[in-house]
Amino acid sequence: MKILVATAQTQGDRPNDFDFCVEGELVWIGMVCAADRRDPDGGCGCGRSFAGMNSHRATTTALVADAGMDFAHYAEALRSSLKAQGRPTREAIAMAGELADIADDFPIGAVLERRLDEVRWRGLLPARGE
Repeated sequence: MKILVATAQTQGDRPNDFDFCVEGELVWIGMVCAADRRDPDGGCGCGRSFAGMNSHRATTTALVADAGMDFAHYAEALRSSLKAQGRPTREAIAMAGELADIADDFPIGAVLERRLDEVRWRGLLPARGE
């Protein structure tokens, strides 16, 4: 199963990039505040970032990776993260499905960025040995 994980790869391509996540941790797409809803380059950063499921921190870049886990475990990881943050968990399965669909649209190794509701290609890491 393909998933999105935090990566520092391509950090700095945009002047307002940031990476406070743990490299390789699972990420999800959180809510966007009112300020960033008008401008993903706003001061908050929530309109252009992915949120770490474990660190509860954020990064502007995510990597499509092979999880080596099934969907049930992936959805449980997201549910556990939401619960730990005091957020509602009832939509965890649907949210995990949406994240899996996003990851499935790109090849393993693709580095992605987020601009509000759009997740798009930023680059591709070279295959091992290249």
